[in-house]
Amino acid sequence: MATEKVRLGGMALPNGVLVHGPTAWGVAVRLPSGELKVASDRKSTFAAGVRNPLLRGPARLAEAFALLPRIKRALPEARLPFERPGVVAAMGASALVVRAIRGSDEIAPAARELASGLVSLAPALLALRGGELAAYHGAEHVSIGSYEHGEPRAKEHERCGTHLVGPLVATTAAANLLAARAPVHLRGVARIAAQLGAVAASVELFGWMTRNPNTRLARMLARPGHELQSRIATAEPSPQQLEVAEAALRACLELEEAA
Repeated sequence: MATEKVRLGGMALPNGVLVHGPTAWGVAVRLPSGELKVASDRKSTFAAGVRNPLLRGPARLAEAFALLPRIKRALPEARLPFERPGVVAAMGASALVVRAIRGSDEIAPAARELASGLVSLAPALLALRGGELAAYHGAEHVSIGSYEHGEPRAKEHERCGTHLVGPLVATTAAANLLAARAPVHLRGVARIAAQLGAVAASVELFGWMTRNPNTRLARMLARPGHELQSRIATAEPSPQQLEVAEAALRACLELEEAA
């Protein structure tokens, strides 16, 4: 009888890979000296108990990001994608460009929101292309995909977060268009609510896409993320980078299987 596979997620780091499951996580990094260091622990799970569709998506993202400070405490050598000064500068620059686009009366409202959403992706793209991050992203996909499918897999993965790009840009543009119609004194609150609603809708759409990958709508929504993943967000990993990803995978699974 085949053993049921653990549902896994992951995140590439500039010098390693994070793998997380329903109850545990494992992280492995390669030090400049060539040494491989690994850490793992149980997760603080709170998103699984959230049933409200409006809160479920933000809760899942919050749970994933809550891992980052724990990882830094357990393995200080781990570097996070947004720690680079250039990425921080790009975030500031993109915020200024988005403000300029939204303040322009020469662009149609729908095009304005769509352009703002695309510009907001710039810091993430810069982070992905820096150093070895794209190759570690590919290593993460190869290790997790090969485990899940029981055979060697490519550097692209069907549940990669890049597939959120299509749904997130579309829902954010639609939500911000609605928020722009709110009274001026309520517009700030309306935009915050719009962002939360867009994240919630995007995560729900992403879940539907992974359950119905062969439908026309799912393929259409996944296309931008697939192209981004294939052309920019991932690179072919080296054997040394695959070794790091496999170490993170084993560390996570040891705790998951012991639960």
